[in-house]
Amino acid sequence: MEALLLRALRERGYVARVVSIDRLRDLEQEIEGRHRGGAFDEGFYQDNLANFVFDLPESIPGARSLIVVSVRRPVVRFTFTWKGERIPVVVPPTYLHWAATDRRVEDFLDRVLSGGGYRVATMLVPKKLLAVRSGLAKYGRNNITYVPGRGSFHRLVALCSNMPCEEETWQEPQMMERCGDCVACLRKCPSGAIRSERFLLRGERCLVNHNEQPGEIPFPSWLEAGWHNCLVGCLHCQTVCPENAGVLGWIEDGAAFSTAETTQLMAGLPLEELPESTAEKLAAHDLVDLMDLMPRNLAALFEARSTRAWAWR
Repeated sequence: MEALLLRALRERGYVARVVSIDRLRDLEQEIEGRHRGGAFDEGFYQDNLANFVFDLPESIPGARSLIVVSVRRPVVRFTFTWKGERIPVVVPPTYLHWAATDRRVEDFLDRVLSGGGYRVATMLVPKKLLAVRSGLAKYGRNNITYVPGRGSFHRLVALCSNMPCEEETWQEPQMMERCGDCVACLRKCPSGAIRSERFLLRGERCLVNHNEQPGEIPFPSWLEAGWHNCLVGCLHCQTVCPENAGVLGWIEDGAAFSTAETTQLMAGLPLEELPESTAEKLAAHDLVDLMDLMPRNLAALFEARSTRAWAWR
């Protein structure tokens, strides 16, 4: 059944690996071991790593395998109008329509496996670590996962199933070979989050960690305006990575927002107070959950544009 599943996923444009459900404890022990060893800044750990769930879902009694799937995702480019200028603003590959992507993968696996009497359910586990340990992906020096043929332009989906794992690959986390003598991301990272003396990212310095915070939390004083480059997240290290050379052109255009709409979003108006057409546009492009961040993050982006020659390709 495993071979049939992997073949069906490839035909769908996905790539995946299957490992034993016993690896769930290995993932838990590795994350908690690093935490106890002081590898993570405590604030970063609490915000990003403490919410993983290592208990099996009740909907899958007798779970026997973990499945990790890579789904190609593009950069999405929106246009905001501010002070008479149309400004392109991008969102990295993993942020938009993530819930729909996870559901689509889960529904597809359910259809494929149901004939054999098997079921699946999504899991909130450390997906990057699972992908690298399973051999699906490798880490870049920037701690982002890269999958052959799609670079870092993908989303990982983790699931468990009562389908047995017939053959697995479980290995030590590996960094891509080309990272050994490449420091492009290290040089490009403006905040010093990527370091030469350690492999783990300094998450507390990463721009992503700060522009994902609730909108009422200001940026730290050391974070310079010119570093901002995305509505949320960051693409500095990904755009200079040689492994992404073949996928950087995968950009989809999203909605355009007028001066009035941009002003309303910058003012932080709630969804119900926006014009119906604007609310529908935000919902259609999966931007509703980012509305809280928009006043702070858009202001930072517009300031960044005014202080340097900033633009998206």
